[in-house]
Amino acid sequence: MIVTDPWFYITAVPAVLIYGIGKGGLGGALGIIAVPLMALVVSPTQAAAILLPILCVMDAFAVKQHYRSADYSVLKQMLPGSLLGVLLAGLFLSVTPESGLKLLIGVLSLLFCVQYVLGGSQDEKKPGKASAWWWSSLGGFSSTAIHAGGGPASIYLLPLRLEKVTLIATMAVLFAIINLAKLIPYTMLGEFDTTNLMTAAVLMPLAPVGVYMGVWLLHRVSQDVVYQLCYLFLFLSGMKLVTDVL
Repeated sequence: MIVTDPWFYITAVPAVLIYGIGKGGLGGALGIIAVPLMALVVSPTQAAAILLPILCVMDAFAVKQHYRSADYSVLKQMLPGSLLGVLLAGLFLSVTPESGLKLLIGVLSLLFCVQYVLGGSQDEKKPGKASAWWWSSLGGFSSTAIHAGGGPASIYLLPLRLEKVTLIATMAVLFAIINLAKLIPYTMLGEFDTTNLMTAAVLMPLAPVGVYMGVWLLHRVSQDVVYQLCYLFLFLSGMKLVTDVL
């Protein structure tokens, strides 16, 4: 048995493709739109549960490509906070009703839009250990709740001024580990039922398609234009979720 609602696939297909495009070369933060978009049709936790196995497959390809270039000293700084964020989000999801999750996703979506607009004013000082714990924890939490940890992680990583390949590789390894850790709370929450796993399997072939689209678009389309469109849709999705709850 799979999800049969055609409106679900109208949101899920572009969501998976956009996430793959981000992994392929236009920036992992593009994936921020995936769960809010799908949550317009199904529950937020179901949307996230369907996406998680697909993300793990994407991670396998990304890590195979980039693991040699990652900065493992930076990963050691970020992993404890990231895993704490996963734990806290798992506890939060277990006690929060669907309306609360929709409100959370809507508010986070709007906050990420604000962060994107104000991104140019980030502090240029090198962040310390406290900063690593804070942004990593927030990244682990938002990654577990809505698969959107790239924003908080970037706030910590960008001021480090890592070389581009090192930055991409470090993010790839970090979120591969986070996504594997997320399998535990989602399993304990009972979200990996037959319907969700079979639906994920149906959408799985879109994962490499999205990644290759990202590689192709990297050299042909302005990254700024792609991000502006995605954040516009993220803003609209966030507003819809918030207004539905209120």
